[in-house]
Amino acid sequence: MNSAALARLVTVIMPFGKYKGRVIADLPGHYLNWFAREGFPPGELGRLLALMHEIDHNGLTHLLIPMRSSR
Repeated sequence: MNSAALARLVTVIMPFGKYKGRVIADLPGHYLNWFAREGFPPGELGRLLALMHEIDHNGLTHLLIPMRSSR
C-alpha cells in the first residue's frame, strides 16, 4: 500500500451504482463486502475498491484521516 493509493481513495468518486457520487473512502462496508463477494470491476476502480475493502475490513480507516485533511 502506498500513499498515492490512499490519496486516491479520498478523491476518486464512485461512478455508478447505489452510491454513485460518493468518494470511495466513504462507501459503506456492506457495499464493499458485496463487491468482494461478487467481484471487483476491472482497472483502477476495482483496485481501489479492493484496497478500501481491506482497509475497512481490518479496521484501518484511521489511515485515511491525514489524506482527508490534506484535500
